[in-house]
Amino acid sequence: MKVGIIGCGAIANIITTSIVPENNGIEIAYLFDKDIERAENLASLAGGVAALDFDEMVDNVDLVLECASPDSVRSFAPEVLGKGRDMIIMSVGAFMDIDFYQNIEKIAKKNNAKIHLPSGAIVGLDGIKAVAKFGLKDVNLVTRKSPKSLGKNIDKEEILFEGKASEAVKEFPLNINVAATISVACQRDINVKIIVDPKVDRNVHEITARGDFGEFKTTTMNYPCAANPKTSMLAALSAIRLLKSFNETISVGM
Repeated sequence: MKVGIIGCGAIANIITTSIVPENNGIEIAYLFDKDIERAENLASLAGGVAALDFDEMVDNVDLVLECASPDSVRSFAPEVLGKGRDMIIMSVGAFMDIDFYQNIEKIAKKNNAKIHLPSGAIVGLDGIKAVAKFGLKDVNLVTRKSPKSLGKNIDKEEILFEGKASEAVKEFPLNINVAATISVACQRDINVKIIVDPKVDRNVHEITARGDFGEFKTTTMNYPCAANPKTSMLAALSAIRLLKSFNETISVGM
C-alpha cells in the first residue's frame, strides 16, 4: 500500500519513523507540506518523494493520510476522495461543520472511497460507537491540559471553555480533536469542558457516557509529543495502529 502524507510535522514524523523500518507492506511514498523543507527532510527519512505537485501525489498513492489541520482537510479532502483515494483524517474537527461532513461523505460514496478517523488521543471509542443508537442519553468530555499545551501563560487552574463540541473546535482547532471524534462516533454534539492546569504534565481526557445500557467512564492521561505539546503521543500511535490494521487477517475491536 502506497501512502501519501499531508503535513510533515510532529505526528507525521512519529508515524514515518515507526512505519518505515518495518516490513509491513506500507510504503510512505509521498510527503506534502506547505513548508517544502519539512517535506524534503521527512522524505529523506522515508525514502519517499517530497511532492511539489499535490495532484501528482494523489494520482500515485492508494491512501492519503492527513495530519496537518482542519483547513487542510477542507482544502484537500474533496479532491482526494473525488479521485477515489481513501483517506485517514487526523484533524477530525473539520467534520463538526455539518454541511462539510455531508458533502464529503457524498463525494466518498460516489467515488467508492473510504474515510478513516483514528481514535486519536482517547480510549473507549469502541464502546461509544456500540451504544450510540441504543439508548445513549448523554456524553461528557472533560479535558485538562497544561498551559504550554494550550499556548497559555497561566499560573493557576482555570476553566477555559464549557459548552458544545462544535464550539470547542472553533476556539481550539488544534487542541480538541478528541471532542470532534467522540461527537462523530455517537452522532451528537457532546458536552465539553476544557481546563488549563499548571499542575499537570499530561493531556488528560475524561469521558463519561450514560444511557439505557448503563454508564461507563474512561480517563486517558497522555504525555504530549515532545516536538508539539498541543498533540498527544497516543494520537500518532492510533494512526500507526490503523495503518497496520489494513494488512491484518484478524481484526480485534471495531
